[in-house]
Amino acid sequence: MRSRGQVHVAFHALAGAILLSLYAMPALAQDSGDKAQQLESIEVTGSRIKQSEVETQSPVLVIDRKQIERTGLLTVGDILQQLTAGGKALNAKFNSSGNFGFPSDGGGIGAGSAQVDLRNLGSKRVLVLVDGIRWVNESSASGVSGSADLNTIPVSIIERIEVLEDGASAIYGSDAIAGVINIITRKTFDGAEVSGYFGRYSGFGGDTKEGSLTIGGSSERFSAIVNASYFKQDRISAGKWWQSSMPQPYAGLAAGSSGIPQGRFTFCDPARPITSYGGCDAAQENWYDITLNGGTTVPVWDPADPSAGTYHNFSGADRFNFAPFNLLLTPNERKAIFASATYSISDATRLHFRALYNNRTSANQAAPEPIFVGPYAGTGGIADSIYISANNPYNPFGIDLDPAHNLGWITKRPIEVGPRIFNQAVDTWYFNGGFDGTWDFGRGLNWDANIVHSENKADQTFYNGFNLSHLALGLGDPAICAAVPNCVPVDLFGGQARPMTPTMINWIRSTQVDRSQQKLDLASFNVSGDIFNIIDSRAVAFAAGAEYRRYFGSFDPDPLRQSGESQDSQAKAVSASYHVNEVYGELNVPVFESLDLSAAGRYSRYSTFGGETTGKVGFRWQPSADWLFRGSYSTGFRAPSIGELYGLTQFGATLVDPCGSTGSPGPAGPEYVAGCQAQGVPASFEQANTQITTITGGNPNLKPETSRSYQLGTVYSPSWAEGLAGTERLDFGVTYYHHKLSDAVGARDIQALLDDCVRSGGVDPVLCSPFTRQAGGNLNPPENKLTNLGTIKTDGVDVKINWSSDEFSFGRLRAALQGTWVHKYEEVDAWGSVSTRAVGIETDNGSIPKWQINTQLGWTRNDWSVNWNVRYIHAVDEFCSGASRVGPGIPGCETASMIHELGDTYYHDLQVGWTNAIGVANLSLTAGINNLFNKQAPVCYTCTLNGYDAGTYDLPGRFTYVQATYKF
Repeated sequence: MRSRGQVHVAFHALAGAILLSLYAMPALAQDSGDKAQQLESIEVTGSRIKQSEVETQSPVLVIDRKQIERTGLLTVGDILQQLTAGGKALNAKFNSSGNFGFPSDGGGIGAGSAQVDLRNLGSKRVLVLVDGIRWVNESSASGVSGSADLNTIPVSIIERIEVLEDGASAIYGSDAIAGVINIITRKTFDGAEVSGYFGRYSGFGGDTKEGSLTIGGSSERFSAIVNASYFKQDRISAGKWWQSSMPQPYAGLAAGSSGIPQGRFTFCDPARPITSYGGCDAAQENWYDITLNGGTTVPVWDPADPSAGTYHNFSGADRFNFAPFNLLLTPNERKAIFASATYSISDATRLHFRALYNNRTSANQAAPEPIFVGPYAGTGGIADSIYISANNPYNPFGIDLDPAHNLGWITKRPIEVGPRIFNQAVDTWYFNGGFDGTWDFGRGLNWDANIVHSENKADQTFYNGFNLSHLALGLGDPAICAAVPNCVPVDLFGGQARPMTPTMINWIRSTQVDRSQQKLDLASFNVSGDIFNIIDSRAVAFAAGAEYRRYFGSFDPDPLRQSGESQDSQAKAVSASYHVNEVYGELNVPVFESLDLSAAGRYSRYSTFGGETTGKVGFRWQPSADWLFRGSYSTGFRAPSIGELYGLTQFGATLVDPCGSTGSPGPAGPEYVAGCQAQGVPASFEQANTQITTITGGNPNLKPETSRSYQLGTVYSPSWAEGLAGTERLDFGVTYYHHKLSDAVGARDIQALLDDCVRSGGVDPVLCSPFTRQAGGNLNPPENKLTNLGTIKTDGVDVKINWSSDEFSFGRLRAALQGTWVHKYEEVDAWGSVSTRAVGIETDNGSIPKWQINTQLGWTRNDWSVNWNVRYIHAVDEFCSGASRVGPGIPGCETASMIHELGDTYYHDLQVGWTNAIGVANLSLTAGINNLFNKQAPVCYTCTLNGYDAGTYDLPGRFTYVQATYKF
């Protein structure tokens, strides 16, 4: 591993080489008359070699500015998440804070961000570029992520988006396993453009507003463009839609939380006979499990018969409906300014500059923080060991409640405190300065040099959380509390009719601030050109270059989180950096007039794990003007992110205990009975809570992931179809893809692991190593840290069709179709356990539909246009055994052995456009309705929030919008 001094030497050496080339090349390139044309040559994503072919060796989907406008969408994430090759990724429909804790990869929950997934391999395996330069990863103040936040890039600055649907580590380095997103910004613009947008979900709200101003100009040597944009999206409460208004559709309160306003009390009284109700038996089967009667202001306790006082046995009817406090759509507000400029120093050398500042404020919301104290809380921290004194003036039971002897738990949700609110404030800075040009050497070379600094910095402020140390003092001995300034005894026993006083709330309530930051510093130099001709009209071409990158990431949780004193998830601070030096080369050889072969290689030297070499070979064969065949084979890798290496957090995994789930007590199914008995679980056991705190975190010994990918495809453009039935052009494309990842970084599928453990007999040392249980049967927090756990394989077929008509008297027509068929997706860990994630299966708040198809139909005539987009998502299945509640009245999940289908889903989007509107030149008006027929997302019983899969399906309701753009 290199020292820091060596890192600086490498950086300055590369920067020096860049500067030397800048001084040398203009002199060498004087009086070269055709260099201006060479500066305009095209570099298509997937290769650094500039080329003129529209269809290259790798499949690239180009979404131009007009196509973006036809969607009616205003965020890059929304646009890319509709790709048929895409999978589940974060977006504004995920109200994660307060509901999931921190995921296992150390990247945080990404609240307020938007990401993109290709081939269902995860957003961290997709490389995001802006103008061919790597973009900084996101910070949402909950970890150090390995993914980019697309909300940092305003749509108004985009010229086009190129999507490489193939592995490309040999061309771009780490992360480009599933593909590459290259966002090309607007470079030249003369005049000014102002745009405004307003949209709303019918019956739900969620108003969306956008405004942008673009100003640009150019001269013979200079061009510049400046863009300022504003975006605001309002929230939608989960309570506004029936499907999201309960914890699980059709299940009622039975699927709700045991953290309730009336309080739930599970304990035993040492004075009671062990075999009597309330006795302290070792199996804890006789312990009280009670709640306070509604309307009670003064609790009355009878230990022999609680129902004779003001208590009754807790049941599913007492559970709390937390769902209406959640958000169906999270609010998001962004302000951005972007500038781009070029200046031609000479005919052969140009200075380029780009800069961006983006500010994002967003929020998540959850139900009021529940208080859980006692071993059943299962946090593995302070809450599990809180002692409640008999002398607490509000304790009606008259005995000490000791977690070591007679306390299961006390739960209390003080709704008088108000909902949990998580506000994010995220700033992104990006600066790119450099030179590009041509060098009159040999047949002429194209080159570019860049120095980049980018930074993403986030704060998250969490309101209405609790300080567990203060809570412990308030529940303990009043004499000890009295000796602490501002301490007051705390009342968890009064129910809604006797709420906590403001003084109590102020003693235990705390506002917590988490911070995270990521920085990326980059220097690169690239050169490309023709070497010599093999055949008369075509030359051997090459590209080569070097790149240095330095990554820095930090996560600084609130001190209460770090100490474990926060009632919310615990997390540890992370601050680390690493650097990488890379060189690459690429060669394209025209073997025949119709056949090109290519090869590329890249060597990367990381300060964290050493060196890695990747390669790629490909071909492009065009035997006729109508037919094109292409294919490639590549090796790739992904370096572990800072969060994956060093993060340490807790994750609120939603688990269904096969020995007796929440709302569905034992006995367990026949395949689990022996395992449950071996683990000492009572036959009538019922899981106390669906969310099981899981200890997660990074692993500094992680190896990089490696991949092998290949694709083979054809494009058919029949010339015989031109002029037939008014056809101007017709194209068909079919591509088969295959990816295999080895040493995939991840945590084991904790639900599948728990099921396998119990099914195998409950004592297997490998399957059961993360799991232990309390005396009453509840799970202790399992540990599930990252490892290079195994392999991931996926393959499938992409289909693309494009058709456009000649000009008719009634206008011009066009049609396009993109479809993806996923043949297989399989994750297998090193121990042979197969993940529940598979094609056609809904699991973990996401799915992999077998088919996804997008169709676009369009008509234009003079100044008018109409666009109709149809999106199809094939049906998927979910296993009812993963639902919080099954039984009569839950359609499709009457029993745990059933499989529930989330049916085929179609979305229709309609848009009408009018240019030179109302007789005003350069004024464009657009109106549209997305989800024209008000299609509702299929009901999902296993999804954690809002009763549907937010990574696959749209929000309910028609989204109606209008937009006006004026150029002058």
